[in-house]
Amino acid sequence: MKEATKGALQRAAEVIAAAEELAITCHVSPDGDALGSVIGMAHAASAAGKQVVASFGSPFAVSEAYDFLDVSALVPPREFPTEPEVMVVFDVAAVDRLGELAETADRAGTLVVIDHHITNEGFGDVVVVDAEAAAAAQLAFYLIGELGWPLGEKAATALLTGIVTDTGRFQYSSTDAEVFRVAAALTEAGARPEQIGQHLYESAPFGYLQVSAAVLGRARLEQDLSLIWSVLYEHDLRSAQVGSEDLDPLIDHLRIAREANVTALVKQLDVGWKVSLRSRGRIDVGSIAAIEGGGGHHNAAGYSSDQELEDIIAGIRAHLHG
Repeated sequence: MKEATKGALQRAAEVIAAAEELAITCHVSPDGDALGSVIGMAHAASAAGKQVVASFGSPFAVSEAYDFLDVSALVPPREFPTEPEVMVVFDVAAVDRLGELAETADRAGTLVVIDHHITNEGFGDVVVVDAEAAAAAQLAFYLIGELGWPLGEKAATALLTGIVTDTGRFQYSSTDAEVFRVAAALTEAGARPEQIGQHLYESAPFGYLQVSAAVLGRARLEQDLSLIWSVLYEHDLRSAQVGSEDLDPLIDHLRIAREANVTALVKQLDVGWKVSLRSRGRIDVGSIAAIEGGGGHHNAAGYSSDQELEDIIAGIRAHLHG
């Protein structure tokens, strides 16, 4: 761990230790890392005697894939404190990714930001950003250790979930020996890897198969750009009776095609589109997302757009041509 990260973690721990109440959150539509970090920190803080409330911006929905996690600390965003003493934010590269809780962040007594996105330019009063960390949950583990709080089974399971999902089951280039050491410590604290694997990678609603078939059937290969892209429409979700929170693995199905250096999944929202990008390493999709107002990592990133679908795809092509 870099000295700058150690120092920032120490400052964050001092602020958190001094607070009686903690408000904990992450980005909207949380993935396993964001959700695991929030839940893990909430359980550890509660066990340490802190008053804790946790939430995330609308839409407030947790995928059934994470129903093995204890989400009892989560409340709808309308019940989140409007002026928290200390607000701790995980896995958020820019304040607008907090949704309606961005206004709460502005009113917080002290805003602590824990993140690992290289596109994070820094916001908040105490900022811990380490792009070398494999997951925000890894930084949450270090923070809990700095605080001297014990890790129970519930917190350890949530944090290991974050690490497993953000390392792609320990397959991504961010996976190093330190990640395995952290995973081992979390397993020793009570996390069960087989439980995480079964729920996240061996269980899905039947409708997921129908949506997968539709999205994979629309996949297009642009061989000159080594690009594969597809689109997910709102009516896919309605007809299959599944929520968008159940569909995180879809882009991984697209990216297995060996012809693709870059994969894009464009998902229709109530208003506009959400673009998810993946790279095999040669192309920095994080930079592409940053240009488009989003963020992420070298190999995994995303952004939102209100352009027409054709213009979004044309924009991705232009970035790859550039």
